Amino acid sequence: MPFEVITFGEAMIRLSPPNFLRLEQARSLDLRVGGAELNTAVGLARLGHTAAWISRLTNNPLGRLIANHAREAGVSTEHVVWTNDDRVGLYFLEFGAAPRASSVLYDRKNTAIASLKLGTVSWAKVFAGAKWFHVTGITPGLSSDAAAVTKEALVAAKAAGLQTSVDLNYRVKLWTPAEAGKCMAELMAHTDVLITTEEDIERVFGIKGKNYEEAAELISKRFGVKIIAITVRENPLVWKNSWTAIAYQDGKILRTKSYEVEIVDRLGAGDSFAAGLIHGLLEGDLQKALDFGVAASALKHTIPGDFAWITRDEVEAMLKGSGLRISR
Repeated sequence: MPFEVITFGEAMIRLSPPNFLRLEQARSLDLRVGGAELNTAVGLARLGHTAAWISRLTNNPLGRLIANHAREAGVSTEHVVWTNDDRVGLYFLEFGAAPRASSVLYDRKNTAIASLKLGTVSWAKVFAGAKWFHVTGITPGLSSDAAAVTKEALVAAKAAGLQTSVDLNYRVKLWTPAEAGKCMAELMAHTDVLITTEEDIERVFGIKGKNYEEAAELISKRFGVKIIAITVRENPLVWKNSWTAIAYQDGKILRTKSYEVEIVDRLGAGDSFAAGLIHGLLEGDLQKALDFGVAASALKHTIPGDFAWITRDEVEAMLKGSGLRISR
């Protein structure tokens, strides 16, 4: 069956010590599943869209666990490439509290998706009947093979008439700014919507504006990307942040509400922003997309795990100004 939205990338198993323990203190670990593109697919499925996630997984209990979690959240895995080789990635999340920041330790070297080869995925088949393709800068950072397949997918998506979005999502533990800048600049030619932060724009592309708005304009002028969305986080405390975003299109800046969020788990917040943004753009309204993206991601901050277990009704209620009284 055709799907409205296709995403492509790695998902890993996340392991976290409970009760703010350091990893060195841990005697048990909480298990979750997460990965930027899968998180975005989940957010879109929760908002009422049909979504499929493409990846390469090792056919063992850990790979099947990831696929099971994706399907439980409403995301199709029918186009996942299965292999008996390689491995599933892990990451360890240590929750902090001011003045100690939260931190992530990756164990993702030589994972299955890093060895995905050109021509393995039948993109024409995957994209048949689809409307949108989404990927992040994490995927091409995994390996030269993954970078080549990311470009292959974006080119095929445009050829099939899909809209495309890329979340820059720079990860210093994967590649250098110079490596990321060279690769991601090539991908911008096939990108309709860029989702990013001001910090990542400077680190990856060396572009620094006087403010968020100028940085977005400079990106558009350099690469010709139609829409640039920049998330803006102020974090005076680990567990309390201010969260909003802007969007740039055709020389105009759009703004939306800023939310004060009490954070339960911030991982996946940017991915839920991407989901809400794509949701609104599928309905043809950039202002609605920006509003929906920020509201959806504000809600995600309050939910444990990487997935945004939200509903469209909840997001719309937030946009109408729902309060904090108990719902009963």
